[in-house]
Amino acid sequence: MAPQPPSPLRQAIGESSEPSQGEDCLSLTISTPDIDQGKRPVVVWLHGGHYMTGAGSLDWYDGAELSKDGNIVTVGVNYRLGAFGFLYYPGVSDGKMGIFDILSALKWVQDHIAHFGGDPDQVTVMGQSAGAHAIMCLLAMGEARGLFRRAILQSAPASLAPLSEAKAFENGSRLLDILNVNQSDPHEITAQLNTMSPTQIIQASGKLAQEITRFGQLTLPFMPVFDSISTADRFIEMAAKGAGEASIELIIGTNREEANILLGNIKAIDLALVNERFVALTGKEEAIERYRWRRPGSTTIGLVSDLLTDYTFLLPSLRLAEAVHKAGSRTWVYQLDWAPLGSPFKACHGIELPFIFGNFEAYKDVPILQGANPEVVADLTTAIRSAWIGFIRTGNPGVSIPWSFYEPNQRQTMRYASVIGTVGDLAEINRFLTK
Repeated sequence: MAPQPPSPLRQAIGESSEPSQGEDCLSLTISTPDIDQGKRPVVVWLHGGHYMTGAGSLDWYDGAELSKDGNIVTVGVNYRLGAFGFLYYPGVSDGKMGIFDILSALKWVQDHIAHFGGDPDQVTVMGQSAGAHAIMCLLAMGEARGLFRRAILQSAPASLAPLSEAKAFENGSRLLDILNVNQSDPHEITAQLNTMSPTQIIQASGKLAQEITRFGQLTLPFMPVFDSISTADRFIEMAAKGAGEASIELIIGTNREEANILLGNIKAIDLALVNERFVALTGKEEAIERYRWRRPGSTTIGLVSDLLTDYTFLLPSLRLAEAVHKAGSRTWVYQLDWAPLGSPFKACHGIELPFIFGNFEAYKDVPILQGANPEVVADLTTAIRSAWIGFIRTGNPGVSIPWSFYEPNQRQTMRYASVIGTVGDLAEINRFLTK
């Protein structure tokens, strides 16, 4: 898999199953029921990991069960990460290498997936976290037009726009400073970087990440660089516009406590910083008290988790769903509320993944699933996977449980919890908090 540091979320998700890394990493992992002329629907999987870690080839994302259950072809993509995929420095790299790796994979699927029993005219792209964010970039790009017809965005951090060239240059220049690279000439920069090991660059990237980290914020040192969509409003607008123009239908959803997994390492809380963050995001002095009313008995870090979940994931994802509706395409919205009883992670970032891929043996030691009732897990897997497969195969996720597409005046949302079903105005409390 691509050169990378250990995952910052390993205390919650455990270690990855594939330790081998190398720069020769641009590969696909394909699962198919048969090598024939079956013309099966295809799903292309884009992994998450803050654009810094992960791989489509991990056992967590083995597509064999999904392919068998849905009679579909599953393709996992490995793409360049961190500075290798997203360093921006004029004359050296454009900050889009990882995105163009994904584009190349989608073009390969168009040209070759028929040899694996797949139909290039029925491609769905599916991503979680950074992978979902990458799909938003693809929707906004003309180069991706015609490469897929449907998309599934799980826990997209839609408030994080791609980096502007100015911000990306600032980060790139600081990385080169940390590496003691002379920046007088782009050709010399390239020559110096080529003498360094991936480990050196990864360690310097870690130091850069520590420098830019801010309390209560999800700040990534390396992301796709697109000057034209480098604000959240513009990013959402252009992703929706691309979906509308290409008639791409979407599933978009989030988990109830996304940020619980992201804040797990914070031990000491500065209450002044907490209040500052609430005011900065909500514009209201009283916002923290409103959040406290919503979650009785919560800790302060739990309230910060709710805030970060709302403003990084939930509210911008709903804005994207509304924008897609206005652009003339359809979106099905979900929220996953289930978690093992008593789990400190609750319904956190990434907890939906095993229900989609069904690889529970690979997830058996993952902390976020510890204590789960096997019967509940089996039933929830059946419900979620049947919806995803229905969407991949026909564009309708409501094949087993009725699920209407999202309309702003109804706000239909599929809720996966101890009781599964669609509700309206699920985010009413969040709209109240933002008014």
